Amino acid sequence: MRITQGAFSFLPDLTDDEITAQVGWALAHGWPCAIEFTDDPHPRNTYWEMWGMPMFDLTDPAGVLAEINACRAAHPELYVRVNAYDASLGRQTVGLSFLVQRPSSEPGFRLDRAEGADRRIRYTVHSYATERPAGSRYPVPGDPNGNGRAPH
Repeated sequence: MRITQGAFSFLPDLTDDEITAQVGWALAHGWPCAIEFTDDPHPRNTYWEMWGMPMFDLTDPAGVLAEINACRAAHPELYVRVNAYDASLGRQTVGLSFLVQRPSSEPGFRLDRAEGADRRIRYTVHSYATERPAGSRYPVPGDPNGNGRAPH
């Protein structure tokens, strides 16, 4: 299953040149960028781990791409996204958000249905990834046991 969150998520994965172009567009509009990563891409999980600090002082997309690549190298099997913040309304709001990396295997979600009183039907989204503990939800290349941890 392919997770669809943020802009461009229905398209094929963006190349580094395409990522640089989108970051350049955001920076040209005065939107600073930040990089985040997670192993739990649940739609309600809006607070991902921040990679460094938001880059308020960068004006060159190459600097943002360098940080993206550093985050990718440190977390090769996690989701990585770029957020661009728009402060034009006097508050920091995300004006653009898109994924720049996905794990090699995306287990997806299950929709649980529960019937209640008065014919109410409630649905809950369950991420298959969360069946494993944080930090071991996706396989790590070179992991002979498939437990999400690299051999020592």
